[in-house]
Amino acid sequence: MKFFETSKYHFFKKSIYITLRWIGIIGQLVAVNFVYFFLNSSFDVFTSNIVIFFGILSNLYLIFIYKKTQLSDRSAFLFLLIDILQLGILLYLSGGITNPFVIFILIPSVFSSSNLSFKTNTLLVILTMVIILFLTFSYKDLPINLNSDFHNNHYFYYSIPTSLIIALVFLNYFAMMFGSQSRLRKEALGKMEEVMAKEHELLSLGGQAAAAAHSLGTPLSTITIITHDLMKQFKGQKDFEKDIELLNSQVERCNEILKKLTLNPVEEDEFIDKDINIRDYLHEIISSFKEISKKDFVFNFDQDSNPKKISKSIEIVYGLRNFIGNANKFAEKTIFINLKSDSEITEITVEDDGNGYPRDIISKIGEPYLKSNNSKNKSKEGLGLGLFIGKTLLEKNFASVNCRNSKTRTGAEVIVRWNNKELFNI
Repeated sequence: MKFFETSKYHFFKKSIYITLRWIGIIGQLVAVNFVYFFLNSSFDVFTSNIVIFFGILSNLYLIFIYKKTQLSDRSAFLFLLIDILQLGILLYLSGGITNPFVIFILIPSVFSSSNLSFKTNTLLVILTMVIILFLTFSYKDLPINLNSDFHNNHYFYYSIPTSLIIALVFLNYFAMMFGSQSRLRKEALGKMEEVMAKEHELLSLGGQAAAAAHSLGTPLSTITIITHDLMKQFKGQKDFEKDIELLNSQVERCNEILKKLTLNPVEEDEFIDKDINIRDYLHEIISSFKEISKKDFVFNFDQDSNPKKISKSIEIVYGLRNFIGNANKFAEKTIFINLKSDSEITEITVEDDGNGYPRDIISKIGEPYLKSNNSKNKSKEGLGLGLFIGKTLLEKNFASVNCRNSKTRTGAEVIVRWNNKELFNI
């Protein structure tokens, strides 16, 4: 059985990045229009505002269309690339390297260095260097007299791009080293806590198993004696004999399980212990809920769904169980699970017939520690940690997760979707 680690993949939180971008966009709007209208500096203010408007559109895309709570390495690279190009164009239109705000061209790559991969960060640093050099030799003047003063002293003028490039390399190196060390410490602490928790669990289970074996030994022995007496009493009556033999075999099974737990509390997890396709994967998870739930589970799937097998990923199991368990918790009677899987995509939809997500938190789903002000049933109200953990684990395994209220039923709906190239290569 193979388990997969996804903690080493690079992500950063979307909400923080969106906030930082809004600060930058507002600052750009204020600076560009203040300099043009109040300081009477002559430059292409119309084009500058158009460039800033595209920055606003990309931020709105992140808010309303990009549903993941964290930006993957690839997505982060694309948006940071947009940020660098946007700043480069604005600086080109407003004085190039002589613009006092040129220092801000360093921010996107420095921001990426502690959060994203070395390859992504290197590409952003190289692009930033190219733009700095370009702005050194090519730009539109602003203002004319300031540019003239700068060019009178070449040493001072060329010291600006030199210092920017040195600062760029230094800050990125510092942030990368700090970020990688921080991740290593976090991983080491996580491993240590995992080992300690496992040891504590084993000690606890060993004690509980021994106590259970001791406590249950007498009643199980009594049941065994009674079954032997019943066997003698109903000897020759085949219908009764079969039932008594079954009862006796189950008692023996209980004894074996208790004995095994007492001697060795470390038992292998037999839940999905081989490579199976996504349909069987879901069937196993649903079956585990049917054993403890009185509600109905309706599982629909295409008969010709993708038969390709995937290995067990503890993150995917936990993520899917979280959403199915949440549906089971809030459903009135029925949980509906649909699977669509073809050669291109695999999509799992989990719906319930409950009351759905409260309106005041539906836009924030995926964030931890959420509480609705309009919750009708306080006993079922949680902190949103289950949704947060499930969504984060599945997104780290390359899924897109969309949580909303169902359009066809009264309850909540969760849509988990993979591109098969990513799902089967996890």
